[in-house]
Amino acid sequence: MEQREESTERLARPLIQLAKAEGIETSYIGQQGEYVEIDDGVIIDVLASLGIDASNQEAIEQALVQSAEQKFGRLVAPTVLHIHGKTTHVPVYHGVTDIPQATLTCEDGTQMQLTPDAGDGQPARLVNGNFIVNSSIVIPSDVPLGYHTLTVQVAERKAEATLISVPEKVELIDGLKGDKERMWGWMAQCYTIRSAASWGVGDFEDLGLLLEHAQHTGADFVLINPIHAAEPCTPLTPSPYLPISRRFINFTYIRPEAIAEYANLDDATREHVSQLWQSVEPLNTNAQQIDRDAMWNAKMPALWAIFKAGRSAERQREFDQFKQAQGDDLEGYATWCLAYDKWGAPSADTNSWITTTHRDSDAVNQLRNKYPDTLDFYRWLEWIADEQFTGAQQRAHRAGMRIGIMSDMAVGVHPLGSDVWWNPERFAQGATVGAPPDYFNQQGQNWSQPPLNPKYLRETGYQAYRDLVSNMFAHSGAVRIDHAIGLFRLWWIPQGRSAKQGAYVRNDADIMMGILALEAQRAHGVVVGEDLGVVPQYMAQGLRDHGLMGCAVEWFEQMEGAFIPPQQWAQLALASVNTHDIPPAAGYLNYVHVKLRNELGLLTGSYEDFMKSANHEHNALLSMLIDEGCIERQWLEDEQAHEQEIVEGLHRALLLAPSKLYAASITDAVGERRAQNQPGTNNEYSNWRIPLADSEGKAVSVEQLFELERAQSLAAVMRGNK
Repeated sequence: MEQREESTERLARPLIQLAKAEGIETSYIGQQGEYVEIDDGVIIDVLASLGIDASNQEAIEQALVQSAEQKFGRLVAPTVLHIHGKTTHVPVYHGVTDIPQATLTCEDGTQMQLTPDAGDGQPARLVNGNFIVNSSIVIPSDVPLGYHTLTVQVAERKAEATLISVPEKVELIDGLKGDKERMWGWMAQCYTIRSAASWGVGDFEDLGLLLEHAQHTGADFVLINPIHAAEPCTPLTPSPYLPISRRFINFTYIRPEAIAEYANLDDATREHVSQLWQSVEPLNTNAQQIDRDAMWNAKMPALWAIFKAGRSAERQREFDQFKQAQGDDLEGYATWCLAYDKWGAPSADTNSWITTTHRDSDAVNQLRNKYPDTLDFYRWLEWIADEQFTGAQQRAHRAGMRIGIMSDMAVGVHPLGSDVWWNPERFAQGATVGAPPDYFNQQGQNWSQPPLNPKYLRETGYQAYRDLVSNMFAHSGAVRIDHAIGLFRLWWIPQGRSAKQGAYVRNDADIMMGILALEAQRAHGVVVGEDLGVVPQYMAQGLRDHGLMGCAVEWFEQMEGAFIPPQQWAQLALASVNTHDIPPAAGYLNYVHVKLRNELGLLTGSYEDFMKSANHEHNALLSMLIDEGCIERQWLEDEQAHEQEIVEGLHRALLLAPSKLYAASITDAVGERRAQNQPGTNNEYSNWRIPLADSEGKAVSVEQLFELERAQSLAAVMRGNK
């Protein structure tokens, strides 16, 4: 019989026991159903990234003792989850004759005394020379939602824990609660959405205009690329999925002329800003490639001029309040930007400032003191970006959108970015995340992003994650979680090892999804988890149980070579025809993905075999669309002549699905064929740099977008009017 789990002998090994105690999965089932055991060397390296020495048997035995002491030697776990509406029993570990007392201080300052209860009946444990038993503290069902402080005292010992009281799941918002109630929207890459007043790259004003125009088509939301913070100087990283910080916003999306202080500039400064804009204005009609660097080299001095012009007393108070509210995290990002500005781009070189300094270094303090205006400029950029991003969402609501912006949350951050430099303790040291080998990537994937340290999250009440989620909902009506299975586990790759030489490390999914549910309820928002690919059943069930919507992508909804009819797709999902990682519908129908992968040398087999497979997939999907009445059979006799009808048929199928949300890509509204991103490449392809253009290769502005007959026709399909 084929082995599917670890043997009793393997499970009895101290190294395996230590790994499992620390949340490391020592085996897994691969995409093809194969059973894989993690090598000892990899396990030892992953433990090292968590700060645990397992280099020899003595160290392993000592680490096992320390692991038990950390769990049973403390009164209470540092983070406790409570489900609002249910009673929670929180374990308390103490001496045999001790009686615990507990107080809960709610986030609004109110206090309540809590009742102790009997434990789980387990025998006493010998921990650090003392016999330890456990009882429990009863958390009543009516404890309000929020982040509270649980204080437990036993004799002279006292401990505090963060008690997170969350909804049982993400509740559906008004407009989605009824069996037949649904909402639809558009998907867009912000940097591609440009107007006549842009600086060559789409910005927050363009986003606001897009939202207003999109509402007139009947849409209730626009899903956008991640807007996380970027570097302050060129060259700018094209990918929005490798941010400098997830805590803050990409200030390169600021529109200078929309800043309140712009109206008060003197004539000379206004003319200076105008000339800078004129230098990049021709880029707005460039249909070949987005030039972020040219944009920022012009926009940066314009922003500096506006900053130096000063603010009214009232506006300065608002700025000061923003700085105070953002706290130390803002100081970290602004300081990192200042260091980048004055010392140059950080690198992995041992002499780079990113490796030779830290937040408390004398050199860093001297830099901050030497350039106070520049430091404040970077704080100011975040304030303005926050204002303008918030303003775009407000425009969506004023226009009548029920959700507005759906923001995308990247998996992680750049290893040389501000989050990692300023707060290295938040991250695992010596490991990055990625994916194990699968059908599409036989060597696995390394995304180069360091994972958040689960131990740090627990010890700090998940504060960093709470701030991230809260900040995203402050600007959006919905949040999409990229690689949502990362809520449960992430593939950690130790430094110096290949992507296939990693191991899964578990996160506390209940706490993380609970925080998502709490922040979504406070914002009356929606959470979508990107769950594409192979997702273990327990994870899929966990996402559903917590009310997170999944993703149903038409091209991926197939099984054993046949496409699944839309009526059988998930109800709790965002349904779409495609994603940013595959070409738009017209491109996919014309095999752009096959030709591109062949040109870039990404095929593992022959071009002929891949084309044959793609052709089979193509025909199978169109056959399903014919069966469901979404397209006419005779159109297949001349697909080129009926391309638009077939594209609309692909979208018409979305309306047959029970999915609560469904979306169309802006690229499909204009007839674009080029993919925004080709996975497995960097600069071999213009990833994240493809402007919005129509089927004839002509740039499309946001003012023109929904005036196009093709866009109006697709919008009519999405409304169910065609």
